Amino acid sequence: MAVAVPDIHKDIIEKSKSGDSAAQYRLYSLYAKAMFNIAFRMMNNREEAEDMLQESFADAFARLGSFRYESGFGSWMKRIVINHCLNEIKKRKADLQFFEDMSQFDHHHDDDSGYETGLNVENVRKAMEYLPNGSKMIFSLYLLEGYDHVEISQILKISESNSKSQYMRAKQKVKEVLKQMSHETR
Repeated sequence: MAVAVPDIHKDIIEKSKSGDSAAQYRLYSLYAKAMFNIAFRMMNNREEAEDMLQESFADAFARLGSFRYESGFGSWMKRIVINHCLNEIKKRKADLQFFEDMSQFDHHHDDDSGYETGLNVENVRKAMEYLPNGSKMIFSLYLLEGYDHVEISQILKISESNSKSQYMRAKQKVKEVLKQMSHETR
């Protein structure tokens, strides 16, 4: 039996469930920025992220009656946004590259000497642009969205070991790009 999780916005959620448009707008205002950031990281395009945000909130408000406080509203909404983004990417038949045989990538470069990078969100985001779409998705879900590899494997319908190896490969590639960026700025 699921235990209800107390939600700090329960009164707004309940009013929204009854169709109160002012309460729905308030709920949107409270969560839109965070949900947009998730959509933007996944879609890597402002206009597409805005579309995903609007579709996600429309879907959430249509299904709000099914929200049972088994998780926080933000967690519930985040899952809706991620699912909308994944569905859109699948619809476009994005080139999600997953590799069961990771031996072709076994040439690790663990030499981090001289690895002095301006490690900040903007540089990491730029470095992520060099990742294949599948690796970028896993990197984002794990590092930025906080999902574990079991959850990622279920969301993307891949093996847990594939999720882990893709994440490690993506992390290595981001390190390499950041290292290259730091060398270019010297």
